[in-house]
Amino acid sequence: MVSSFVESDDSLVWKRFEYPLCPIEKGYNNRTLYVNVSDNTIKSKPVTDEMKKTFTGGRGFGLWLLWNAKKGKIEADEPDNEICVACGPLGGTTLFPGSGKSIVVTVSPETGSIIDSNVGGYFGPYLKFAGWDALEIQGKAEKDLVIVIDGDVGVVSIEDAEGLPTDTHLLGPALGNKYSKGNLKAISSISAGCGAEHTLIGCLNFSWFDNARKSFHYKQAGRGGTGTVFRDKKIKAVVVKFSNMSADINHPDDFERLKKAGRAYTKEIRTLDPKQNEMAKIGTTHLVTIMNDYDLLPTKNYKYGSHPEAPKLGKEAFRNKFDPGFDGCWMGCSVACSHTIKGFALKTGFYKGQEVWVDGPEYETIAGCGSNWGIYDPDFVTEVNFYCDTYGLDTISVATSVAFVMECYEMGIIDKKATGGLDLRFGNKEAALELLHQMSTGEGFGGIAGQGIRKMKNIFIKEYGADPEILQDIGMESKGLEFSEYMTKESLAQQGGYGLTLKGPQHDEAWLIFLDMVSNFMPTFEQKAEALYWFPMWRTWFGLNGLCKLPWNDIVPEDNSSTPEPAKVMKHVEWYVDYFSAVTGINVNSDELIKMSEKVYNFQRIFNLRQGFGRREHDNIPYRAMGPVTKEEYESRIDRYDAQLKALNILDPEGKGTEEKLKALRKYREAQYESLKDATYKRRGWTHDGVPTVKKVRELGIDSPDIIDLVSQYQ
Repeated sequence: MVSSFVESDDSLVWKRFEYPLCPIEKGYNNRTLYVNVSDNTIKSKPVTDEMKKTFTGGRGFGLWLLWNAKKGKIEADEPDNEICVACGPLGGTTLFPGSGKSIVVTVSPETGSIIDSNVGGYFGPYLKFAGWDALEIQGKAEKDLVIVIDGDVGVVSIEDAEGLPTDTHLLGPALGNKYSKGNLKAISSISAGCGAEHTLIGCLNFSWFDNARKSFHYKQAGRGGTGTVFRDKKIKAVVVKFSNMSADINHPDDFERLKKAGRAYTKEIRTLDPKQNEMAKIGTTHLVTIMNDYDLLPTKNYKYGSHPEAPKLGKEAFRNKFDPGFDGCWMGCSVACSHTIKGFALKTGFYKGQEVWVDGPEYETIAGCGSNWGIYDPDFVTEVNFYCDTYGLDTISVATSVAFVMECYEMGIIDKKATGGLDLRFGNKEAALELLHQMSTGEGFGGIAGQGIRKMKNIFIKEYGADPEILQDIGMESKGLEFSEYMTKESLAQQGGYGLTLKGPQHDEAWLIFLDMVSNFMPTFEQKAEALYWFPMWRTWFGLNGLCKLPWNDIVPEDNSSTPEPAKVMKHVEWYVDYFSAVTGINVNSDELIKMSEKVYNFQRIFNLRQGFGRREHDNIPYRAMGPVTKEEYESRIDRYDAQLKALNILDPEGKGTEEKLKALRKYREAQYESLKDATYKRRGWTHDGVPTVKKVRELGIDSPDIIDLVSQYQ
């Protein structure tokens, strides 16, 4: 490859890098783009066959690039930390549903360990079509900048961000107008907002232009503070431009096989989605009433699982609010679950009185900022959704952090003096919104709440003399990451699905509540452990390839329930086998797809080990995720808990006080969770302490000397 560096005469362009445009080969460009914003280095790095064989793409490539960024532990706020963005060999296909995902990998300012966050929008596919399998950004700039990747002409530049707004709903259109040359559809950007600058829970917004509505829309890489790292590096935006789309742009090995599988999948979704979940009309809002019906909807900081007013936040509340029309976050996705609200009039904040587009809300935001705050007002949730997005704040971490604050306030752990006068009771809309606006500037109590639950716990203990044990019980975080919005008290498997994850309690590894609690498909520890092996590995595979998980199991074949393993939706798994084989030319079976993921999954666990985490003690979860913490929680479901105590021979509840029953139930449930750890570690090929064994590392072929040396210290 011949490349050249050209210094521009334009004072706003700090560095310019030219590269040759080459066709993609079976899903790969075979090169990644490295940008260092400390010294404005831009260069191309090769993707080797060994890198593809071991890490596949997407999240795998991001992890490998970050691993090699520095020897030893990487701090989130140091220049050596990187933001890596990658799509994957299958990403960008327009003939297969859900093929527009990007994966962001960095060291989290919240957890100190590795975070990966998947996101829709057009950036990942456009980055790939512009010539790059991954983008690797390192360093720290002294002044706000924009990175521009022009895939139409083969130029990367680093430019001064002078004059550009910060908040995303203003920045996206400004970038489009500046760089599109009249073709707004060809532009996609990554940005954060003012909230990402002043908290540890900043998210990244990935854009696309909606030709029908003539407006930019956004999806979020939300978890773990990716946006905080982005703004800490003084990056205001990354822009990619690509105009020359075609159906075979990935140059698949077998285009006909790809078309056949994609058409069958698309036809099924268009036929069955209207009968099953209506995601093309109402997105994920249908989950609100389902979770409420099964006592799984987080309510008042996960104390309860349902509320009579929950339907006010359900699908019917949003059906007529969503603007009609196609809302896929990537071309050709027949699920089309992204939705937007047009002309929403803001009631508070910096943009009070303005009418704006709002992307969403989706289930996590509705449950987290609605029922979990004791608020059942869809317009309120919509306002929170808008401000979190434009400020660059993760709605899940905001939701769970504020719910924790509200319970602490009601328990008297903190008071108005601590909150700067905010009356942060459950249900107080005005105080909740004011706290959100404070987070965006880092002012007042918002400067504390924006640090996330783990750091708030330390502050409340040090400053207000809070009891560490009660904070540990009710602070819904694990590994430093806030829980996403599902109740797990009655599902041991899902407790493992949150606690035994790589990055923290996020449902994208294993969502097992219904299989475990409702269907009772896995009554033994061994069956739960098998599920906590297969499902995280399978779900990891989507992140390696640039794919969305929703088409796999949110819309299922009509005969799926009669198949041997309905939870796995094996008909769809086989379509993904066809998909991967058709694009890459590597003929695989379903077991080999799992093995691809197992390599990367274990590598990430080892990476966490290098960061000082990744052991048994780090897989603990707060007790509220296992069972009732307070008397009112127990007594709200007293028949259920008393019956369990009796049926399991834990304690005869007759004549016993609530405190005694709480203690007995807790001892049993905590022991169950430890036994689940044992069974899951064994199935994954890890030690009793949760570290991959040398045998497992060698079996997976990730046995480089530095990895062997690292894991050997913990055998």
